[in-house]
Amino acid sequence: MKVLVIGGTLFIGKQLVEELLKEGHEVAILHRKPKHDFGRRVENLVADRNDGDAVKEALSGRRFEVVYDNAYDWERGTTAAQVEACVRAVGDRLSRYIFMSSVAAYGDGLNHKESDPLAPDYHPIPYTAHKATAERMLFRMHAQNGLPVVTFRPPFVYGPRNPYYREAFFWDRLRAGRPVIIPGDGHRLMQFAYVNDLVTAMVRAAEEPRAVGEAFNIGDPKPVTQVELVEKLAKVANVEATLARVPRDIIAQAGGNVFTEPLYFGEYYDLPPITENIGKVTRVFKMKLTPFETALKETYRWYTRNHKPRTAGFEFDDKLLTLARAGSPASV
Repeated sequence: MKVLVIGGTLFIGKQLVEELLKEGHEVAILHRKPKHDFGRRVENLVADRNDGDAVKEALSGRRFEVVYDNAYDWERGTTAAQVEACVRAVGDRLSRYIFMSSVAAYGDGLNHKESDPLAPDYHPIPYTAHKATAERMLFRMHAQNGLPVVTFRPPFVYGPRNPYYREAFFWDRLRAGRPVIIPGDGHRLMQFAYVNDLVTAMVRAAEEPRAVGEAFNIGDPKPVTQVELVEKLAKVANVEATLARVPRDIIAQAGGNVFTEPLYFGEYYDLPPITENIGKVTRVFKMKLTPFETALKETYRWYTRNHKPRTAGFEFDDKLLTLARAGSPASV
């Protein structure tokens, strides 16, 4: 099949392209850079996915059977209107339009089913609002015009080649024999999706007729607490974890950030919990999900071969530990 991947050069997208090539598909990538790492095997189409006119021009005269919309602009956001512009630019000969959404589309709450309502358009977090409104738009197009849409709603995606400072954040500290900061009581729930499982489901979605018009939760069926996560990461690294609980008010006053440095619990990892029910994806795509511990071992193996462990730059951790021991406000 002729396949277009919108955003295919990082993490999920890169692995997706590799799997599509293995399956023998003819693949093109649409992204902002003038080149990619796949060589002549993959056609390179250059456009900003947020610029509808540029996307239309880049795709002019081309026809694809399957489109994977895998790109989100983290700096500016990607709205439902911008997603719709991409849908219209690829024409009406599609057999699938596969959209990467997120568990964040639910807004908040635990144990969501795919049939649960998504966050409202006016949700205060742009990413959440964008994903929810984009999904609603795509399913309206499915109902009105027969758009063969499939959406995926993973929680935290992890695995080899993760560009975010997440698993490596903890392994750097654990291997250096340092304590790991635990925000608050460490009981916040987190749920994870292994990148290999996600890509497998995405590839199968291109040919599974029952997938059309459906959304899919995908991830490890059992959420874990923040403390449990660190303990599991320590176990695969064969080290003992030393946990240092620090109240969130102290972290906030000291300037700790969820999204950028100074990080205190990995990148994006200290967020209010949203979890989902897993089951539909395994039934429809006839797939088994990789056990969390098995996938963590594979991820750790990649980390030890490709990541230079951090031996310095832990000043913010030390600041938090000092403040927590003193029980003092961060402002003093």
